Amino acid sequence: MKKFILTTICALLASCGSETAPKNTGVFMLVDTSGTYTEELDKAEQIIRFTLSKLDSTDSFAVARIDTGSFSEKDIIAKASFDDRPSAVNRQKRLFAQQISEFVEKASPSPYTDITGGLLQAVEFLNEKGTGNKTILIFSDLKEDLEAGYIRDIDVELEGFEVIALNVTKLRSDNIDPREYLGRLEEWQGRVEKTGGHWRVINDLDGLDGLL
Repeated sequence: MKKFILTTICALLASCGSETAPKNTGVFMLVDTSGTYTEELDKAEQIIRFTLSKLDSTDSFAVARIDTGSFSEKDIIAKASFDDRPSAVNRQKRLFAQQISEFVEKASPSPYTDITGGLLQAVEFLNEKGTGNKTILIFSDLKEDLEAGYIRDIDVELEGFEVIALNVTKLRSDNIDPREYLGRLEEWQGRVEKTGGHWRVINDLDGLDGLL
């Protein structure tokens, strides 16, 4: 009898845990606007629209620019936590897409590239939303260039996060020495995995089906 009661209690506890664990998705996309990377923003918009099409009720999505100091709310271009009513979700998605289109049309190049600050902002946003799945998209050549005085020698806690680098274009210097390009990829993979994150690279934008 005691064994039956204990088994029942364990089953109930397991059931409660599975019911309360969030299963929704949170996505934070960082968009590089440094130098000539503004010429790639039409591709970023394509990815954003694809992501919007994959997200559903109770999911969260935010897009922020990477600029001189990216650990700031002011760099968030658009954000939404989607309603549980389909009609409201459609309105939210239309507004989100409109805000992105306006940004792409008017974006100006940033002189510096604070990718680490953007990652910190993404982690803060997604942790606050408490989504079950947390994905950070980085649309960048992954070349971090900090203004004097900015300190970014920080381990970003990425346990439970998937970080996906997108459209990692090759710089002119990479053509001269491909080790620079491979080194950037290896460095960022190491930083992500060091604190428990999962790292992926997608450069073929025709293969976005496996993005989320």
